[in-house]
Amino acid sequence: MSESIDDMKTKKDEFQKRANELKEKRNKLHQKSKQFADERDQLNSTIREMRNKITDHKKKRDEFNERVKNAKEQRNQLNKSYSTIKRRIEELERKRSSASGTNLNELRKQLRNLENEQMTQPMTPQKEKKVIELISELHAKIKQQEQLLNQDPHLKKAVEEEKIIKQKAEKQHDLVEKMATRAQEEHEGMIKLIRQLDNYVQKVNQVQETIVMTKIEADKVHKEFIECVDAIHELERQISSMHEKAYKKKKTVEASTAHKEANEIFERFKRGEKLSTDDLMALQKAGLI
Repeated sequence: MSESIDDMKTKKDEFQKRANELKEKRNKLHQKSKQFADERDQLNSTIREMRNKITDHKKKRDEFNERVKNAKEQRNQLNKSYSTIKRRIEELERKRSSASGTNLNELRKQLRNLENEQMTQPMTPQKEKKVIELISELHAKIKQQEQLLNQDPHLKKAVEEEKIIKQKAEKQHDLVEKMATRAQEEHEGMIKLIRQLDNYVQKVNQVQETIVMTKIEADKVHKEFIECVDAIHELERQISSMHEKAYKKKKTVEASTAHKEANEIFERFKRGEKLSTDDLMALQKAGLI
């Protein structure tokens, strides 16, 4: 049984309602996809900035490490010079001590042993008093020997040189420590950013996956929307066709009825009956006069 025009119009309205719903849903999905794309682009921009910062940290770290290497070489050279001058001083002190009959290094060794014994070993008051006296005597002898040694121009020059080299070595060591600290700070800053970068990359991947799924859903909804629009157009075509057929049928019926009426009027005319103006118009319309 064929559908009526009213049934088709009802079905068309249902398709139109569904199409409007699908269009709204599709547009919302497109908007959602755009928002996610903006978020992804912002994340990618942040990632690029972080990668530039990581590169900068790495460059600075490598520069500081190179400076540490050079500073260590200079420090090692100074330490070597310090050891050399230290041995020279010890040699001069030994010669001077041999000449005076007193071994300064031996006195210093004795002093260290006594001081250690006093701090670590239990002893009676009498013994502790004796140890303190010996320590005092050793201090006096060492001071006296050092004063004699300082009078030696060669030794005095060597000691002054030792102080200068020691200061330079200590300064160079501080520089090594400072550069090493800066290098470590740059390295830690780089590692921290790398970890943060990994989190951002994971987030971008998640957002990108959401964008793809949203677009797939939007395409699916759009396809269904097009199917509804096509169905609406088909129903409109069928409704229009049925209207046209009904109109033609109506015109055919009207023409048949008019022709029949015109024939009856014409028969009356042939019988000599008087015709009205409407009758004459009907005959003329039918082509009978």
